[in-house]
This record gives sequence, C-alpha cells and structure tokens, in this order.
Amino acid sequence: MLRRRFHAMGTEMELVLDASPGLEALRAIAAAEQEIRRLERLLSRFDRGSELSRLNARGAMEVGAELLALVELALAAREQTGGRFDPTVHDALVTAGYDRSFDRLEADGRHEPSGPVRCGGGVHVEAAASRISLEPGVRLDLGGLAKGYAADRAAAILEDAGDCLVDAGGDIAVCGGPWPIGVETAGGMLTLELADGAIATSGRDRRRWMHNGAEQHHLIDPSTGRPAAGGLLRVTVVATRAAEAEVLAKELFLAGVPAAALQADTRGLPAVLVTDAGETLLAGGLA
Repeated sequence: MLRRRFHAMGTEMELVLDASPGLEALRAIAAAEQEIRRLERLLSRFDRGSELSRLNARGAMEVGAELLALVELALAAREQTGGRFDPTVHDALVTAGYDRSFDRLEADGRHEPSGPVRCGGGVHVEAAASRISLEPGVRLDLGGLAKGYAADRAAAILEDAGDCLVDAGGDIAVCGGPWPIGVETAGGMLTLELADGAIATSGRDRRRWMHNGAEQHHLIDPSTGRPAAGGLLRVTVVATRAAEAEVLAKELFLAGVPAAALQADTRGLPAVLVTDAGETLLAGGLA
C-alpha cells in the first residue's frame, strides 16, 4: 500500500494506492499529485495568476477547455439545485472575510461592515468561441467543485496502477475496493464501505473564523448572500463522482432539516445528516 500526503488547494490531500512498490506505482502517485497541483494553478481564486483569477479580473475572456467545462458544470449544478449551489458566491465569501486561503486568515479580520452580497449573477458561456463573460460585479468561486473534480481526476490516473483512494480534504474518490470510509456523526464515527464511487461532506464546523466580531463559515446561502444557517451542522453524501457529491452535499445542507432528509430519501441519495441539536439522521437508503 502506497500513501502520499501533501498540501494543495488550501487543504490536506492524501493519495492511497493498493499496489506493490515499483516504478509504475510510483509514477502513478507522482502523476496524480502533479495533476492536483496543475488544477490548483488553474482554478485557485487565491492565485492572481490562475486562469480563474484572470477571468474574474477581466470579466470576459477566452478560456481553456477545462475551465470552460467546469464553469458549464457549475452552471448546470446551479440550475439543477434551484440556486443552492452557486459559483457566483465569490464576493459573498470575501465580504464574510474569506479573502485569502484559509490557512492565512487572520484570527479576527475587521473591516467596515457591509450588507449581504448579491449571488446568482449572470455568467455567459460561448462554447464555440471558448469564451466566458461575467456580468458586472460577478466573480466566480469554484473551490468545492474544483476539489471534487481534482479528486476524480487523480483517481482516474491512479486506477490504472491498482485500487485507489483520493482524499481531497474530505472530498473522496475511490476506484476498486471496497474502502472503509469514516464519517463523523454526532455520537462518534460511522464507517461506510465504498467501492468505485465518491463521498463528500459539507459542514460549517471546520472552516470557521471570526470577522467583525462574529463567527463566520464558508458555506454561503445564495438566497441571502451570507453564511448559511438552517439547523444542519454537517452533511455527507455518497455519489458516483466526487464533483457530483460535492454539489449534492451543498444542496442538502442548504435545504435544512427536515427537507434534506426527505430529499435524500425521495431521490435515493445515501446521506448522513448531523443537526445542530446533536442528532444524526441516516437517509437515502442508509440504515
């Protein structure tokens, strides 16, 4: 079993490959890490030189095929979730104090108070011209979706060398298996067995900070432009791919209790819901 841990995309990454040590396995591990770092350079909103940051600064430009595809994916997710997943929360995150990578946030950044930021802004994609245009005042954040996509891409590279697991800060993609995955609940750890699939968690208990004397977190409710409040502390969802699981976890988190459990059951989405009250709900076929 080969393992590699490193820091990228503002979080801790882990690559696990069930293969005998050898040149092929080591090359696969190295290639998977290089892919994640390549995507970080492309998609980070904290890197002024990234393609995403240049688009945000210019408002319109011709982009590469990968950014074009991810923005199209994000816009489709916004449509499918009724706006709960929204790639235009960039300025709302900055207003809440998340204006730099999480490990560089000040203990209590203080700025002039400001009101909620409008989300749901216009993003126009001209696929034939490989061009994206943002309406005035609109900037994109692909953070969670980018992590899920990176996990999927790294797993696709590793699977040629053996069964594998990629953990991109809680966005997990696996090939082969089954792999035991620990999920934190209100009463301890729950272990799920996962094979050829993915799992993602959205919660407001990890990425928290103080801003203007109030606690903030990174899960913006696009309907208010502020960090979400709705009775759920954490939502974990199982899906086919990590990028999909990331979208679904955010959607259910913003649905609140009890709508999230009902939606997971109705749509057959295996989910673990942890409430503010310390209750753990299993939905979507989990028991």
